[in-house]
Amino acid sequence: MKYAVTFFVWISFVLLSSNLGAQETGNDDPSVTTSLGIPISAPLSPISRQLAGAWGVSSEIGYNFDRKNALIGEFMWNSLYPTNEALQPIRVALQSPHVNGHGNLFALTSEYRFELRGRSLGVYFIGGGGLYYRSASLSKPVPTGTTITCDPAWIWWGFSCTVGVVTNNATIASSSTRAFGANGGVGLTIRVGEAPYRFFAESRYHFAPTKNVTTQLIVVTFGIRY
Repeated sequence: MKYAVTFFVWISFVLLSSNLGAQETGNDDPSVTTSLGIPISAPLSPISRQLAGAWGVSSEIGYNFDRKNALIGEFMWNSLYPTNEALQPIRVALQSPHVNGHGNLFALTSEYRFELRGRSLGVYFIGGGGLYYRSASLSKPVPTGTTITCDPAWIWWGFSCTVGVVTNNATIASSSTRAFGANGGVGLTIRVGEAPYRFFAESRYHFAPTKNVTTQLIVVTFGIRY
């Protein structure tokens, strides 16, 4: 996250400096708004015990009612990277240090955006909700009948616990969960060249009550908006 903030400050300075000499061309009040961004996610408790971090791609399309108000549809994908702590119990049970895992988070949401936009700089507030789908998979399945002492890390990979022992009556290598969730945050825009193109940096909190482990993330997104 420290490097992401440093990058944001640097790119903001470069774009703002180059923007000071830009001519007033183009339409700065289009009816349609679109964007493409790269989200970098920092997991919050309790999901932070299983995830080291995430990054991916996001895209938006929406309608500007006026210069300040817009409704937006958004698709976001994050590639999830588990912590060593989340993998260690599986590696011990399978007696192999080479077991790895991976996950994905997909979100299909709709948002309301309120924006205060000047010629060069702008700030906006955004919030909404929709469907969140999260998956997790192991590079090696855990065989049926393996007796394992229950550890919270097992829950992340789709197992359940009964009387302190992992319930393993099926060979498991992947799991998934979905839930409706919500998000909200704030962003900054800097005009890039001809209107209405703008660089944006945004920080947003995402919450979804997904099964077993609640999904909570702070997502910082950098991208280009029209």
